[in-house]
Amino acid sequence: MSDRSIEKPRISVPPQEATVSEDGASKASPRRPRKTPARPAQPKAARKPSGARNRQAELKQRQAVIATALEMSRRALSPGRSGNVSCRWPGGMLITPSGMAYDVLEPADIVFVADDGSVAPNSRKPSSEWQFHLSAYHARPDRHAIVHTHSTYATVLACAHKRIPAFHYMVAIAGGADIPLVPYATFGTTKLAEHVAAGLAERDACLMANHGQIAIGETLASALELASEVEVLAEQYCKVLTLGKPKLLSAREMKIVLERFKGYGQHAQKDA
Repeated sequence: MSDRSIEKPRISVPPQEATVSEDGASKASPRRPRKTPARPAQPKAARKPSGARNRQAELKQRQAVIATALEMSRRALSPGRSGNVSCRWPGGMLITPSGMAYDVLEPADIVFVADDGSVAPNSRKPSSEWQFHLSAYHARPDRHAIVHTHSTYATVLACAHKRIPAFHYMVAIAGGADIPLVPYATFGTTKLAEHVAAGLAERDACLMANHGQIAIGETLASALELASEVEVLAEQYCKVLTLGKPKLLSAREMKIVLERFKGYGQHAQKDA
């Protein structure tokens, strides 16, 4: 073997910055890590201001009131411009205007009536029956929509001062053993509002003497459907009366029916 020492390969080390310690000795400072460039921030989805969302929700509800009034007319529940429709809205209710044909209504025509009965200066005049709508909402905080009609057979019975008794078990759909008749009072008066509130205290529908019928519901759709059911029952009862004295179901049977109605259809699905 040669006396010459083997040279080790030189390793190239990147230069380090020198720093001076407190005692004056020179030290190599550690390398600074490279900074990763910051990623651009992802744009957030724009959120609508709460005011805009509220206005959009109100517009939708106004359109629903118009759609319900049009459907009420299509079902021949209220001829011409008769009848009216409303629904709750924070601080009051939204109701169809007085004396306007349903097929020309625009969302802006629907009137907001506050809980105290006040109306904004530039709005349309509300239905002449706004008082009994408001009184019904006060009497039934669990209901949020009202359909009032002058449907033919319900009005015939109302003008004859006849309620709809338990001639058929479906009478229970209005929440009791009959569909009551409330006394007559001039339309658009506080007295009529008091009669309607009393009639709807324990029922979802009633007949109004010499006037028509009124139905309430959790939604506009359910109120309209009930008004249709009342008219069907009224027609059936009128025809039964032509055959003589009707055979009524007992109070005991109607109590059973009312109990069974609690678990009927969609109510059963809610409880499941």
